[in-house]
Amino acid sequence: MKPRIGIAGSQRTMVEGETHWLSYTPRNFVTGLTRAGGLPFVLPVGEPEDAPAYMANVDKLLLAGGQDVDPRLYHALPQAQLKALDVPRDHFELALIAAALEQGKPIFAVCRGMQLLNVALGGSLVQDLSLREENTLKHDQFPTPFAQPTHPVKIKEDSLLRTLLPASYQVNSFHHQTIHRLGSGLIVTATAPDGVIEGIEDQNRRLLGVQWHPELACETITTEQGLFDYFVHSL
Repeated sequence: MKPRIGIAGSQRTMVEGETHWLSYTPRNFVTGLTRAGGLPFVLPVGEPEDAPAYMANVDKLLLAGGQDVDPRLYHALPQAQLKALDVPRDHFELALIAAALEQGKPIFAVCRGMQLLNVALGGSLVQDLSLREENTLKHDQFPTPFAQPTHPVKIKEDSLLRTLLPASYQVNSFHHQTIHRLGSGLIVTATAPDGVIEGIEDQNRRLLGVQWHPELACETITTEQGLFDYFVHSL
């Protein structure tokens, strides 16, 4: 049986005469997981108390990108640079993370997903890269094509990520927040030249996070598809 992958979904409105609420995930995640041999299921934003039942029906959890993480979750006040939030999504995904950890199921976290995973484990975020004291690279590459890598990262030796990627690697980039204080049990496995954290994992739990977007490049870059392959079959 194919591994069942739960993708934590997002939600938004669509107006076509009437206003409709949509539960969705970017198709790129579906195709990347399907190409890897997984069976994707979109988990719509719902009640946190239902998260254990959702996780009981899938084998692994993927946390996707999206809105900023509510700073109240890491005991911070909102800064002027903070962008759109989805508080119900935050709380539902935190419940999914807790259920996945309780049930011993792997988590692959992408962009916002990596940031939220860090917060779930007691870490904090920088609400906007402009608030860092260090000079910062361009981490939102728009309008450069999504699949095109735009800046380098250094992969830590003796890490899980290093078994999948070379020590020096190029990634795409679409984010304005970053990890500040690292969550409990997590280690940094990839950094940009400006010190921004680009990868995390846990040596004792099956957790893997990347700040870039492999789903946007996996069709053309073999190593990006390889992250999905590993997640589906080995993580």
